[in-house]
Amino acid sequence: MTNTKTAQSLFRPFSLGNLSLSNRTVMAPMTRQKSPNGVPGADVAAYYRRRAENGVGLIVTEGTVINHADSSNQKDVPHIYGEEALNGWAKVVSEVHEAGGKIVPQIWHMGARGHVNEYSVEEIAQIVQEFAKAAAEAQRLGFDGIELHGAHGYLIDQFFWEKTNQRTDRYGGDFIGRTTFAAEVVKACREAVGPDFTIILRISQWKGTDYSAKLVANAEELKQFLEPLVNAGVDIFHCSTRRFWEPEFEGSELNFAGWVKQLTGKPTITVGSIGLDGDVSTFFTTGSGSGNASLDGLIPKLENQEFDLVAIGRALLADPAWVSKIRDGKHEELIPFTPQAVQTLY
Repeated sequence: MTNTKTAQSLFRPFSLGNLSLSNRTVMAPMTRQKSPNGVPGADVAAYYRRRAENGVGLIVTEGTVINHADSSNQKDVPHIYGEEALNGWAKVVSEVHEAGGKIVPQIWHMGARGHVNEYSVEEIAQIVQEFAKAAAEAQRLGFDGIELHGAHGYLIDQFFWEKTNQRTDRYGGDFIGRTTFAAEVVKACREAVGPDFTIILRISQWKGTDYSAKLVANAEELKQFLEPLVNAGVDIFHCSTRRFWEPEFEGSELNFAGWVKQLTGKPTITVGSIGLDGDVSTFFTTGSGSGNASLDGLIPKLENQEFDLVAIGRALLADPAWVSKIRDGKHEELIPFTPQAVQTLY
């Protein structure tokens, strides 16, 4: 197991513009469906506060859906619109800040129920504005930034991926044209919140329906894909993979976050089975848990500045004190990720 001295690089401060974090750990966004009719309650505030009290550098909330007919097909996923939901998030922000933490909402649209080809240009413009409204509300509520969910086959990613975007207008075409929607969302959010409010964009090659999917085949394509997103105003890229240790392209040991940082110069967040001995597919395909695993493969990459921040998902879902236990060398006290542990410690 990783010793305390080895893990020290996880606990260096990080600053970018107005965002200052006490360490490099990030709570990854994880959908829980615990907000009845879209309204986060006191239990949600307590859930996030527990992680802040235990030293998480930055909390990214579960996905919060925008005000659009297709944005959600799950009634207990939280909204980021409407007075009741927004009041609930204000309490979450207050609790996290009181505990010394930083928090951003992940702003989400689950995707077109039919096909992105069916959206009119006018409806796309409306969706873009709803993202911007959500960003403005997040800023008003006191969040420390926002994350836009552009990964895993949800709406922004449906525009990115050639299998779900066959549009022939400016929102389609090659992989650069398919970034147009995302770039418009980022730009609209930037205009809504101003230059100093952090915008994170989560991206992935893989999809919930296809783990082997690729948006781009090589580093040159990735560079071209990322350029419109950087120009639109992304501050940090959250680079989702199933296994952080896997190289993204042949001929280099860099993972997805490593490549994105190298090509853009922007800070990146890495994620994917950190602290666990099994990847996310085992949970979704078999319902099984994972044991705790060493961070020895992660720390050298962080020390080499291949990426800047480290997002922890299921390990932190199972154990609210995961970060403080790693910091304090209490590895024997780590709670393994099991469905039973998650139900107990939410």
